[in-house]
Amino acid sequence: MKLSAVKDILPTIEEINFILPDGKFVPKHFHVTEVGGIQKHFIDCGGTVRTENVINFQLWEANDFEHRLAPKKLLDIINLSENVLGLTDQEIEVEYQGNTIGKYGLVFENGNFLLTSKTTDCLAKDNCGIPADKLKVSLSDLGKPKESSCCTPGGGCC
Repeated sequence: MKLSAVKDILPTIEEINFILPDGKFVPKHFHVTEVGGIQKHFIDCGGTVRTENVINFQLWEANDFEHRLAPKKLLDIINLSENVLGLTDQEIEVEYQGNTIGKYGLVFENGNFLLTSKTTDCLAKDNCGIPADKLKVSLSDLGKPKESSCCTPGGGCC
């Protein structure tokens, strides 16, 4: 989800809820302690130099159980961050403390912000020996002629 989408949503909701990938809600007394731009400049395993830019929201909870972040307040924080930091309309990455700091994607569904799982991946599979996904065939189908294949005796492909 891009920053512009969050800015469009905030004026339409009465409260901000974040839901973790396991379905649990981030406690309602969370704070957004950071809004910032993060640039990752790196070389992948195939030797290609890459740059990724995201906007980071850091969620944190303290023992101030009566705290509630209003949508208008978060919108004000975002607007200030755009003006002071020069943020552009990038994808949002959310940090939240579990056993360690977790990084999540963000979507909005049914009035809630959903934190989505992120995964690692090889960006240079063709350069570093990772085989392409192979067609999965059931062993029971081996040796059976394919009905749709033209390359069978009398199929007319040769």
